[in-house]
Amino acid sequence: MSQIINSIMIPEQLLINYGAIVKTYAKDALILEKNNSAKFFYQIKSGSIKMHTISEDGKEFVLGYFTKDQSFAEPPLFGNFQYPANASALEETNVYILNKNAFFKLLKANFEIHLQLNKILCNRIQYKSMMMSEISVQSPEHQIISLLSYLKRNSGAENKYQVQLTRQQIADLTGLRVETVIRTIKNLAQKKKLEIINRKVFI
Repeated sequence: MSQIINSIMIPEQLLINYGAIVKTYAKDALILEKNNSAKFFYQIKSGSIKMHTISEDGKEFVLGYFTKDQSFAEPPLFGNFQYPANASALEETNVYILNKNAFFKLLKANFEIHLQLNKILCNRIQYKSMMMSEISVQSPEHQIISLLSYLKRNSGAENKYQVQLTRQQIADLTGLRVETVIRTIKNLAQKKKLEIINRKVFI
């Protein structure tokens, strides 16, 4: 599984040195909840999670997927605001949890990590801007190409890039129906805007 937005990776021993503990979450367990105060830094030791919100009519919208060695939900720690989304485990997941104050002490003592985190937060702003301006009001073909092109740029791939997301995950991220995603990807392949090889999507 591929993340949508790059995340910082802090060496495990450094997290432990600053007091991080490991907590295990069962599949579908809620790790953090929308509108709760941000008190901890989270980094995945194993497993995977999704950040998501639920609309008033009960529809789920996925903001991002995160997996081993990636962190998530950092902005509320800096902005001192409540979580704007939920985070739940997609499978049994082990997460390093570090107290907010200890996390800030770690950053103050490790400038390179702090700098990398700043770059990642800027990438997240860029991603959200792209989602709002290019995806939400465009055709399904444009939405999917915009998302997959972003993933390719974000991966650093210079030539052909294999998309790690499933059709369902693409649907969750764009707000499209999975049937629409399947049909649109086939149409894009016919137009040679992407390739399908052994059911894998390449762009």
